Amino acid sequence: MLSKIEAFLLGIIQGLTEFLPISSTGHLYLGRNLFGLEEAGLLLDTMLHLGTLLAVFVFYRYEFIKILKNPFGKLTFLLVVGTLPAVVVGLLFEDYFDEISKTGMTIGWEFLITGTLMWFADSIKNGRKKMDDISYTDALVIGSFQAAAIFPAISRSGLTIVAALWRKLDRETAAYFSFLLSTPAILGAIVLQGKDLFSGGSETISIQALLIGIISAAIFGYIAVKWMIGYLKNHSLKPFAIYVWLMGLVVLYFQFTGQF
Repeated sequence: MLSKIEAFLLGIIQGLTEFLPISSTGHLYLGRNLFGLEEAGLLLDTMLHLGTLLAVFVFYRYEFIKILKNPFGKLTFLLVVGTLPAVVVGLLFEDYFDEISKTGMTIGWEFLITGTLMWFADSIKNGRKKMDDISYTDALVIGSFQAAAIFPAISRSGLTIVAALWRKLDRETAAYFSFLLSTPAILGAIVLQGKDLFSGGSETISIQALLIGIISAAIFGYIAVKWMIGYLKNHSLKPFAIYVWLMGLVVLYFQFTGQF
C-alpha cells in the first residue's frame, strides 16, 4: 500500500527527473523498489506523469492559448506528427511495456543506452533552427525517438533532445520543443491507464496518495523544466550521460547479484 509520504517522495522524483535527461520511469522503478512497492507499476507512473503534465501546461500556457485560437496551425500539426510514433508503439505493445515497467528487467542496459546517445549527441555542432524553422520531418524524427522512450529507463527528454540536436535545432529550442512534445504523449498514456482506476484493474493505491504524488510532481516538474531549458542553452549533456552510465552499472550489479 502506497503511503502519503512515499507518494510525495515519488512525486519529487518524477517531477525532477521527467525534464532532466535521466529517465523518470527508471528512477520511479528504483524508488518503488526502495520503498518495497514492487506491485505499483505503470498506473502509478502514469498518474505521477499527470503532475508533470500539469507543470508543462502551466509553463507553456501561452503556446496552448495560441493552439486554442488557431487549432489548425503549424504548431498543432507538428505536435500531431511528433506524437504518432508513440501512439502506434504504445497501442501495439501496451501489455509488454506494462510488464517490464513492473519488473525493471531491462533498465540497467537502458540507462547505458541513454547515456551513450546523449554523449555523442552533445558533440554535434550547434544547430540554428528555432521553433518557426521546425519541419514536419523534424517532428516525425523527434517523435520516433520519443516512441523508443516507452522502455522504462530510456529517457524521453534525453532521446527527444538528442534527436532535435541531430536535426539541427539550437540547444534551447531542442529542449523547448522536447518538453512541449511530451504533453500529448503523457496525456494519451493517462487516458489509456485512467480506466483502471474505475475498473478495479489498478494496483492498490489510494486516491489520496495519488493526489499527493500528482501535486508534488507538478511543483517540482515546473521547477525542473524551467531550469533545464536555461541550462541546456549554454551547458553540456555529458554530466547527465555520465550520471545515467553510473546508474546503469549500479543497477546491473545489483541485478546480477540478486539484490534487486
